[in-house]
Amino acid sequence: MAIVTNNFLEDMALVMCVAALATVICQSLHQPLVVGYLIAGIVVGPDVPGVYANVERIQMVSDLGVILLVFSIGLEFRFRRLMRLAPTAGLVAVIQVVSMVFLGHLVGRLMGWRAWESLLTGATVSISGAVIVAKAFEEVEVEPRVRELVFGIVLSEDVVAILMLAVLITMANGGRESVRAFSITAEHLSSFIVVLIVLGLITVPYMVRGVARLKRRETLLTTSMGLCFGFAMIAERAGYTVALGAFLAGSMVAESGQGAEVEKLIEPVRDIFGAIFFVSVGMLIDPKLLATHWHALAALTAVVVVGKIVSVSLASLAIGERPGVALKTGFAMAQIGVFSFLIAQVGTAPGARRSILYSLAVGVSTITAFLSPFLIRASNPAADWLDRHLPTPLQSAVAHYDERLDRVRKPTEPEE
Repeated sequence: MAIVTNNFLEDMALVMCVAALATVICQSLHQPLVVGYLIAGIVVGPDVPGVYANVERIQMVSDLGVILLVFSIGLEFRFRRLMRLAPTAGLVAVIQVVSMVFLGHLVGRLMGWRAWESLLTGATVSISGAVIVAKAFEEVEVEPRVRELVFGIVLSEDVVAILMLAVLITMANGGRESVRAFSITAEHLSSFIVVLIVLGLITVPYMVRGVARLKRRETLLTTSMGLCFGFAMIAERAGYTVALGAFLAGSMVAESGQGAEVEKLIEPVRDIFGAIFFVSVGMLIDPKLLATHWHALAALTAVVVVGKIVSVSLASLAIGERPGVALKTGFAMAQIGVFSFLIAQVGTAPGARRSILYSLAVGVSTITAFLSPFLIRASNPAADWLDRHLPTPLQSAVAHYDERLDRVRKPTEPEE
């Protein structure tokens, strides 16, 4: 027997109480808190008998969690660092996305799916989740270079995902001018980002510094939240993801020099809404459907974990990262996130609540989110093993390659 909650207050009471119980159990068992949130989502979701929360109402609140988590990432990235990271992290993102689209398409064809379904599968497994990475990094300490490179890659992937969505939607609607749609979308997106950055840099840092001089934490918090949600709204109204606007807002606040202070202020709010986001992901899981298609779920999960570790590690080596850093970056990127749900929805029939591919995307995202903290922890011994067992000639070749790249990059790298 299933009983649905009647209003928003009952939704929040049920979600937060079950999430609290699940996280207490997970913490006592020394498991990541994300695991507790996902389990709580399954328990209060509509596909498990008992009392369940209204999915639509919780989804609306969960969007706030995405915005705040991505805003907090932006607070760590001033634009000078972004400009330095863009060419290298962007190249890794492109190599990784192309590799995963190919692997996902191949797996789809091997399972007997049509070409269109296989293409959507490849696109679905290609984009990592900035929100999942951010949450995993809260629980597992990583070295600064790995953290910087990972966030640079996932943010570059978000831009690629926006362009990919535009092309896939055009193809799904019967359009034949996908290349033209891609170029138009890329041009509009670039213009939007440039205009938002220019206007933001002219106003936001000075505004935040002026508010900070008032020495009132509440005023600084309210102003920062206003900027965060304001830029997210602008991005959404322009037809892009709220995450893009939230990240740019965080980077602009960081330019004021108050990034660390603002991050401390928003941390409790971010944690609450971040918890609701992960619970909402768990609510989308249909255990019966995933059990029926367990072989596809297992295959796609393996493709995401192995494919991303290998492709990101090799691409990171190609841009001159040390083998240990490259491998740790690959382990940290082995998951998919919110963009995968949006891509999978392109193939959902009109009027259908969810497709098999959508359910598989949620299932793979949930499993990889569960595995993410463990993989990040495992990356340290894996990197140590690689350092000990990497053949000496290969180590020398990598070292010479890095030296040559350093000579090329030094004259053009901006000063910190």
